[in-house]
Amino acid sequence: MRTLNLGILAHVDAGKTSLTERLLHAAGVIDAIGSVDDGNTQTDSLALERQRGITIKSAVVSFAVDDITVNLIDTPGHPDFIAEVERVLSVLDGAVLVVSAVEGVQAQTRVLMRTLRRLRIPTLVFVNKIDRGGADPERVLRGVSEKLAEAVIPMGTVDAPGTSDASFTPSVAAEPAFTTRLVDLLSGQDDALLAAYVRDETAVSYDLLRAELAAQTARAQAHPVFFGSAITGAGVDALIAGVRELLPAGEGGGDGPVSGTVFKVERGPAGEKIAYVRMVSGTVRTRDRLPVRSDAEGKVTAIQVFDRGPAVRSPAVTAGQIGKLWGLHDVRIGDAIGAPPDSPANGHHFAPPTLETVVVPVRAADKGAMHAALSRLAEQDPLIDLRQDDLRQEVAVSLYGEVQKEVIQATLAGEFGVDVTFRETTTICLERPVGTGAALQIIDKDPNPFLATIGLRVDPAPIGSGVQFRLDVELGSLPYSFITAVEETVPETLREGIHGWEVTDCTVTMTHSGYWARQSHSHAVFDKSMSSTAGDFRNLTPWVLMSALREAGTQVYEPMHRFQLEFPADLLGQVLPVLGRLRANLSTPVPRGPSYVLEGEIPAASVHALQQQLPALSRGEGVLETEFARHQPVVGTVPTRPRTAPDPLARA
Repeated sequence: MRTLNLGILAHVDAGKTSLTERLLHAAGVIDAIGSVDDGNTQTDSLALERQRGITIKSAVVSFAVDDITVNLIDTPGHPDFIAEVERVLSVLDGAVLVVSAVEGVQAQTRVLMRTLRRLRIPTLVFVNKIDRGGADPERVLRGVSEKLAEAVIPMGTVDAPGTSDASFTPSVAAEPAFTTRLVDLLSGQDDALLAAYVRDETAVSYDLLRAELAAQTARAQAHPVFFGSAITGAGVDALIAGVRELLPAGEGGGDGPVSGTVFKVERGPAGEKIAYVRMVSGTVRTRDRLPVRSDAEGKVTAIQVFDRGPAVRSPAVTAGQIGKLWGLHDVRIGDAIGAPPDSPANGHHFAPPTLETVVVPVRAADKGAMHAALSRLAEQDPLIDLRQDDLRQEVAVSLYGEVQKEVIQATLAGEFGVDVTFRETTTICLERPVGTGAALQIIDKDPNPFLATIGLRVDPAPIGSGVQFRLDVELGSLPYSFITAVEETVPETLREGIHGWEVTDCTVTMTHSGYWARQSHSHAVFDKSMSSTAGDFRNLTPWVLMSALREAGTQVYEPMHRFQLEFPADLLGQVLPVLGRLRANLSTPVPRGPSYVLEGEIPAASVHALQQQLPALSRGEGVLETEFARHQPVVGTVPTRPRTAPDPLARA
């Protein structure tokens, strides 16, 4: 049986979870359709998801379509939980992007579609809520074509939109208009098809066009658009048929080396780790020992696979399937199981969090419990990125937005019994070197107290290159363990630069090295006072590196968001001054009917303030879309972040 790992993605409230329920019901997996409002859906299993009516964590459920097992992955729609979506992208064979027939293409819809197209993930579009008042399928279709992808084609027609009788009728071969649209779409991306059609129209059959549509959809060149309602079920059968016909399913099979990706980690009732793995090749069986990283290994104690609903116990998980593995105690999100899969969807596709806040326990006695609970949450969402400030005994977390803060607070209270508050949310900046700097400390020469010689040079590197470590000393001049000690300490040190922000886009080169070989007294007793150790190199590296960085100098950069703001035209005189005070860089206002559209960039620190002011500023008619764009140099007062550890340049 073939397997299709299918993601359901959308802007929040477009109806993803409701569509998941309808698909499961249509496939006979569930007898009754759950409701997001009632909190009884299959995939929103967290108590907080049921209370708030939003998806926070990705969830997997399975159903069968003829000879295909579909592993359906419901993902969060709120931009604060974009990290969950990112992790799912690495395991998808195809996706359904849900768009509301009322609201149309929204900010998150555009971000998601851009990423799906960049990763070439085959994607169908489902325009939901055609039964809602205000539904306008034609307007939404134009928006999909203009804002998401030009190569889209409606797969049928909608009758009585905006009413409870709204329905979707799939197009068939007997409709010349649909056939013409297929030819126009497909021939524009296939010269051979165009030439064949020009030579003889009758030679290009409808079956051939459908096969070519499936091929171009599989290559993410075309995006068929279906319409319907997850609530009434209209159009859902046509969507299921489209999934079966147009999205590529894997043949599976357990041959080949073991290779898979961990895209989710959760804790079981006893606190045990459970890893969600999408297998790319090979077979994993119970009691297999698996390398999960170069420094970690685990023994699989239990396996579940998804089959016609929730996961069920299985002796093995094979290529193409998604499985839950027990026993991998050191596993982390993003780890490869066996050989790392070669997939363009691996890695980061969305911007990292640009905000952070300090978490404060309401009861001082809960400080330890709070840190343990946050560490658990960071296992499930690595982008929370805990920062432990040992000097102030504080813990900071990274955020995408204020809703995420509310979810962390409710989760800590509900699951761990820890009540917390938050300090003011601040922006996460970064530092980049502006020049070249070098520093050297020589063994047995003041003021160096360590038995190590280290020379380091810091050079600027291209934006986006991260931190690179290089050697300009002979490999045999220093034990490998000492080189490793320096290489591992460099990124740790650069987590806090001259101004306290993480330093990136630089090359650190080791230019000098030296050590004292192992010495011993009589009877071969090791004399640490006369022998260099890896600890000497770990302790000296931050001092030398920060000295070189201070000589190079750094520039602090703040995150900027690209935005588009649509608002009533008569409010232009009120909107512009507000944007000016928020330090926005603006393009020329563009009239669009009775509205103006403004585009530009705005500091991430100002986005939340703009969101809060917008309803009153625009009489509730303003529409704001934002997404991370870049980092730009800070102008004026340079922001600093308190260090979480002693300053390496403070010799005392």
